Amino acid sequence: MSGYRIHRPGERINRQKPLSFIFDNVQYKAFSGDTLASALLANGVRLIGRSFKYGRPRGIVGFGAEEPNALIQLETGAHTVPDLKATQVELYQGLLAGSTTGYPSLDFDLKGLLGKFGRFMPPGFYYKTFMEPVKAWPIYEKYIRKAAGYGRAPVEADPESYDHLHHHIDVLVVGGGAAGLWAATLAGRAGLKTLLVDEQAEMGGWLLTERRSRIDGLSGMDWVGQRLAELASLPNVTVLPRTTAFALHDLNLVQAVELLQDHLPLTERNAALPRQRLHKIRAHQVILASGAIERPLVFGYNDVPGVMTAAAGHSYLNRYGVAVGREVLVQTQNDAAYEAALDLALSGVKVTLADARLGGAAAWRQQALKNAGAELLLGHGIAKVLGDKSVSGAQLVKLDARSNQVVGSGPRLSVDTVLSSGGLTSTVHLFCHNGGRPVWNQQQLSFVCPDEGRENIACVGAITGRWELSDALSQTHAAVAALLLGHGRGSTGKAPAVASEEVAAPRAIFRLPDGKPEGHGAKAFVDYQNDVAAADIHTAVRENYRSIEHVKRYTALGFGTDQGKLSNINGFAIAAEALGKPIAEVGTTTYRPSYTPVTFGALAGPHVGETFDPRRYTAMHASHDARKAEYEVVGQWLRPWYFPKPGEDLHAAVNRECLATRNSVGVMDASTLGKIDVKGPDAREFLNRIYSNAWSKLDPGKCRYGLMLDENGMVMDDGVTACLADDHFHMTTTTGGAARVYSWLERWHQTEWPELKVRFTTTTDHWATVAVVGPNSRKVLQKLCTDIDFDKDAFKFMDGRSGTVAGLPARVFRISFSGELAYEINVDANYGRYMWEEVMKAGAEFDITPYGTETMHVLRAEKGFIIVGQDTDGSMSPNDLAMSWAVGMKKPFSFLGKRSLLRSHTAGEGRKQLVGLLPLDPKVVLAEGAQILSNTDDTVPAAMQGHVTSSYHSAFLGRSIAMAVLKDGSKREGDTVFVWAHGKSVPAQVVSSVFVDKEGVRQHA
Repeated sequence: MSGYRIHRPGERINRQKPLSFIFDNVQYKAFSGDTLASALLANGVRLIGRSFKYGRPRGIVGFGAEEPNALIQLETGAHTVPDLKATQVELYQGLLAGSTTGYPSLDFDLKGLLGKFGRFMPPGFYYKTFMEPVKAWPIYEKYIRKAAGYGRAPVEADPESYDHLHHHIDVLVVGGGAAGLWAATLAGRAGLKTLLVDEQAEMGGWLLTERRSRIDGLSGMDWVGQRLAELASLPNVTVLPRTTAFALHDLNLVQAVELLQDHLPLTERNAALPRQRLHKIRAHQVILASGAIERPLVFGYNDVPGVMTAAAGHSYLNRYGVAVGREVLVQTQNDAAYEAALDLALSGVKVTLADARLGGAAAWRQQALKNAGAELLLGHGIAKVLGDKSVSGAQLVKLDARSNQVVGSGPRLSVDTVLSSGGLTSTVHLFCHNGGRPVWNQQQLSFVCPDEGRENIACVGAITGRWELSDALSQTHAAVAALLLGHGRGSTGKAPAVASEEVAAPRAIFRLPDGKPEGHGAKAFVDYQNDVAAADIHTAVRENYRSIEHVKRYTALGFGTDQGKLSNINGFAIAAEALGKPIAEVGTTTYRPSYTPVTFGALAGPHVGETFDPRRYTAMHASHDARKAEYEVVGQWLRPWYFPKPGEDLHAAVNRECLATRNSVGVMDASTLGKIDVKGPDAREFLNRIYSNAWSKLDPGKCRYGLMLDENGMVMDDGVTACLADDHFHMTTTTGGAARVYSWLERWHQTEWPELKVRFTTTTDHWATVAVVGPNSRKVLQKLCTDIDFDKDAFKFMDGRSGTVAGLPARVFRISFSGELAYEINVDANYGRYMWEEVMKAGAEFDITPYGTETMHVLRAEKGFIIVGQDTDGSMSPNDLAMSWAVGMKKPFSFLGKRSLLRSHTAGEGRKQLVGLLPLDPKVVLAEGAQILSNTDDTVPAAMQGHVTSSYHSAFLGRSIAMAVLKDGSKREGDTVFVWAHGKSVPAQVVSSVFVDKEGVRQHA
């Protein structure tokens, strides 16, 4: 042995490729093939973190996804990743990592001092301690937040990319151990499209650690190599290492994340390729071969750094050539740990094995261990581990053969490492994600997946409680043969030949006793990450928590990033003992995705930035940029918000734009309005059904405003539709509602009215629209167009004309969303910028002023025009909006929502209705969303009467105005109400929602 490195046959590291890395600012040496955990252990690093609640020193416990303690911060800056498990981080040259806990340092942690008073922090203390006084909450919050968490989220944008890949396959095999490899081989031979995934860097599962097994006369890893070579030769099979299946959803949709470049140094990663890939796999048949995880035993101070699972000690030895200690105590209640003890002893480590069973393991195992020079103590258990930041020894006790009680003291051993094995826990998580429930197997002392599995989900190998390799492969062969028979495939031949071995039964013991009442001896931890001790579970039961789900939440059992992989069954067993119930009756908690933590990057994949929420730009965008427009995003469109001149803020610019438009002429880019071309002989009939008003008699060249209602009679969208011909209409929608309306039209046509001969084409992007608004708008249009008569009697309000504007074919509609004389010019979008600039030139003599969406809102609010989604919320009917004029209840056909408008609730009293509000102080602009109260008497509860939907300062009126929905608002004009927001109440008078030009003279001019 050199340091903690031992040469082992079949080790998975490459000693010809040394690496260096940094952990907590100290440089260490390792080899290619190491994990960060194995490299730290090889360098003698034991202390790697602090526990969440008590700040206790913690070290590495496991060797894979089950690890609860070794959470590290990887790299820095934009590449930093928090809370990775050191056991799953593949080492690369120059890797930079650090611990995530410990303040001011890992070695000296202030929270560790608080942990000395752990008896004052029982389970649930936070529920009871921090309730009062309320005024102290800011102080509580500050320190609770400081103490919480394990890592630091990156604050810089992630420079790496991620992608998603979808699969539709016959068979998905989860798990690359012996059972999974054989299942994939059988499916592949049968010609089924098969995908095999495993979370580790190479396939083999437990065979990567265990060296004694022979399959079909080959060593375990030779057999693995043979299987992988065969799978590689099959074109219908794909094998994905470094790929964790983390969620199983309905209809056999499995999500798996593949680490494509995480094992590479930052400088060697290909920027053109993704760092990780999320696989979304829809499989006809899922085969779960996810194996089992060894759980530790629970005993006093079992969290001291240097206490690990026997499987971890065994794996670090045989896979990475690392002896986890020089003097090792192995504590077990089953035969499996003897393998770890034997290999350690044969490697020169001083080993003592304490077996809780008086008879111990099978005789041949005991003899082999003695021959290797190890000491064997039968009928003994650990009372407590000695040491603080590393193991220095252990105190043992003698155990009664039947009652799990202490019958005498045992030796006090001087050791530097403790390995324990409490048996195996089947990895049932995926099976349970979409409603499956495991069953308790008393013989194997584990919750396991049933052999019969579920429809199109088969469970094979250790996940079903087959711990022995011969049993696992036989059961796998039978299960896959039955599956293939269902596919009409031929014979699968014979199962691999594996010699069976004599195995002694394990002892049903989870918590090793120390001879003291629970809670009076050394703390015995069940959940390492959340500091849940055996005594805490007993406390929860004493406080009358009977459901294991409630015990979990009260104690935080299994809440951590390891999802209870090591702690759950021990916790269930201890709870069962405290409740006096069988473990099977206590049951399990609910397993939910994700099986292991998944990066946000992998979940988002390519759907980031503009691929997640695309930015859409109108054809006039460059013109707006040239005029220094400020933008807002509306329905993904980047729309001009306002056009500030030097020295102007939002309010000054909007006031100027509003006055210029009311007094002369303004121009707005209206290209973002949704546009849908409706055409066909039944177009009118369709519009009659989809809109609440009549369309049968709308002549070509005329426009009409329409309300679109949902099935409940509530307003879902509005807009102006122009009749271009008897069978051809140009429909406009709100900017944000365009896609929804288009889908709505298609839905009703395809599913309810397929007999109607009509078709729809979305044309929003086809047309660039310039709205010319204000008293001088007609003069501007007359300068640009000579083939349309703009006389007020020839081209009336709500008329539409086709002609040539600035030399371009155009559709011009005289419609208004401002209450002013206004025209909308629609041209081919390719010429949108040209049209905008031509309008600006033509309007120069009238001081034409471009305006944005904020001015548009003020102008329309002055006129009392609604914005669907702002002044409505899905519960407003046309009657509530004082828009009964837009509903044809007497027309001889039905329309969507008509029946709902007749319901007593919809037509009854007490509904909120649209009103206008004038604050008594004209300088006060009410807050949008502010609640309207009936009184301001603090001693009397004030019922909420409604809320403010739109609120602005009107430069044209010289005061503030607002629109609101108010209970029985149509009957309350003249009332004074109180608008409450931000701790203040503002009196306002209820008025008509139309503030400017109630007679409509301006827009009809």
